[in-house]
Amino acid sequence: MPFRTTTRLRIFVFAACMVFFASGGLAQKPVPGLSVTYSTGEKSAVATAQNVRLFVPEGQTPTPFLPSGKFTAVWNGFISADLRGDYSFQAELNGALKLMINGVAVLDVTGTNSVSAMSKPIRLSKGTNLFLATFTAPENGDASIRLNWKPKGSFAQPIPLNALAHFVTDEEQLGRKSLRGRELFVEHRCGKCHTGAESGMPELAMDAPSFEGIGSRRNQDWMARWIEDPKAMRASAHMPKMFDGALGKANSEAIAAYLASLKFVSKNSAKKDPEPEQAQAGKNLFTVLHCTACHDEPDASAKVDENKISLKQAGEKFAAGALVDFLKQPDLHYGWTRMPRFKLSDDQREQLAAFLTSQSSSAKPQPVTTTAMTERGKRLVQTSGCLNCHSLKLENQFATKTLAKISEWKSGCLAEKSAKNSTTPQFDFSSEDRDAMLAFAATDHSSLKRHVPSEFAERQSRNLNCIECHSKIEGVPRFEILGDKLKPEWSAKFMAGEIAYKPRPWVEAQMPAFTKRAALLAEGLAMQHGISPRTKVEPVPVADAVEAGRKLISAPPHGFSCVSCHAVGTGGAAQVFESPGINLAHSGERLLPEFFKRWIRSPTAIDPITKMPSYFDEEGNSPLTDVYEGNGEKQINAMWQYIQLGEKMPAPTME
Repeated sequence: MPFRTTTRLRIFVFAACMVFFASGGLAQKPVPGLSVTYSTGEKSAVATAQNVRLFVPEGQTPTPFLPSGKFTAVWNGFISADLRGDYSFQAELNGALKLMINGVAVLDVTGTNSVSAMSKPIRLSKGTNLFLATFTAPENGDASIRLNWKPKGSFAQPIPLNALAHFVTDEEQLGRKSLRGRELFVEHRCGKCHTGAESGMPELAMDAPSFEGIGSRRNQDWMARWIEDPKAMRASAHMPKMFDGALGKANSEAIAAYLASLKFVSKNSAKKDPEPEQAQAGKNLFTVLHCTACHDEPDASAKVDENKISLKQAGEKFAAGALVDFLKQPDLHYGWTRMPRFKLSDDQREQLAAFLTSQSSSAKPQPVTTTAMTERGKRLVQTSGCLNCHSLKLENQFATKTLAKISEWKSGCLAEKSAKNSTTPQFDFSSEDRDAMLAFAATDHSSLKRHVPSEFAERQSRNLNCIECHSKIEGVPRFEILGDKLKPEWSAKFMAGEIAYKPRPWVEAQMPAFTKRAALLAEGLAMQHGISPRTKVEPVPVADAVEAGRKLISAPPHGFSCVSCHAVGTGGAAQVFESPGINLAHSGERLLPEFFKRWIRSPTAIDPITKMPSYFDEEGNSPLTDVYEGNGEKQINAMWQYIQLGEKMPAPTME
């Protein structure tokens, strides 16, 4: 079917749906983003997209539910404008794009790692306008698309997220369920027992706390209660209840006794918890680090949030002195822990531990054990599946059906109610999560073997609660722009805790390290914005442009006086009246060049509340006509070339 006929049919159907919904046919409201249908040959999969932005490396797939190969992506929904006005559109792409708005063809372009010409202006009505975009991947090379718009009197920029919306169809809802079920499968380590997909999704390699030396880190009584019923201890626990019936408590206590016997041999004297007088400093640190992004307040009277991890058991859980060690390196015995690593001094770790233990329940007397009890616990560890997730130098004697041999998913781990005295792990999934798991079970499970970086970034950034800091702490940038802003190579090092300096030293909070996820997150965040995870090598800065950039960043009369707020290398800012700026010697290695240029052109277009002024008019020219005759594009490029020199930037004029 020709594109024109196909497009008209889609628009007709979509418009009919819009009228149906608007007339009350279904009690449904538009949701943010666009619906996107990916197709490879005769197969298709429907998902939700925030924008018309995509980067798929050659030989990979845009969705885990389709095999690799040439694909098409069709986004549909609505695009909104606050006021009726004229907008033009432009695409940066490797592939082909056809864009239609309100049934009118706006763009029909093919590019090879290029930027299309700006479209003719199209009038957008106030409120919603029908939106349909079709992208076809190239025959060879990476597939990429970044669709921008240009409001009248402005410049090309990303379409705001709040300008796009759509109705969720049954197909999209099923796609969401399947994706959620796939996530639950790996988060609960289902593949550790039901083997058959050992590579693909990074989370297939997720570990659990190591049993090696665990008796030196955890209290026996707490472990017994945790093993008996993890969700009773923490509503969000992924570990299942392993034993049911009369022997449940006895089995749990036996395993805890064995684990408590696994201690590290140390020449040091017995460790002690920090002194109580350190607790007040620890409380202040708890606030500064914004620990409440993931944790409930440890105060016994605080309201419990089931979406957060309670700290009320800290004193019961950690063996003497072990909490201080944990705060130093949370991932030492658990690589995929969600607890990140903060750069804390020895004193700070002791202060924070003192505060947590002072506000939580105290450790209970440790149970008396016998050799027989410990040996029984050892056998249970070997035969109950514990070693499928937890590492220990001990023979694993547990085996069960492989993934391919599971024919009935509504029983066993996914049963609504477990049988009496059942030996099947009990995860106690909610009805929504069970439905999602069953939706995933209905697929061929090949999606487990496919890693889609952009989808990984969406999943893990949500699980790590990134927006709890990136939207709630003053001075911390909005999370949704980071992939479009930061070079992925720098971002990976920063999230891994490998950057020595702090970009915003005046912000008390600090970015913690997520060492296991850092590189994967950085790649995925970039690809969500249609950006390659490998930043292009830029030309060597030209001396004349560098000198022009130095003048422009300097104090007046030749410069914009950037040095009033921004430090340059070891030279501090000349005068900071309200809030400081980032050291410009770090900007070149941090920022993507196109983001820098958009930011300088109009800071408030990216951050409406920024104190950074704009020096360029609607045509993009500046009042400093003695440098490139005020040509904004040349001036901004010169500043970028100057900034690329980093610590080698020639000193600007400060006055």
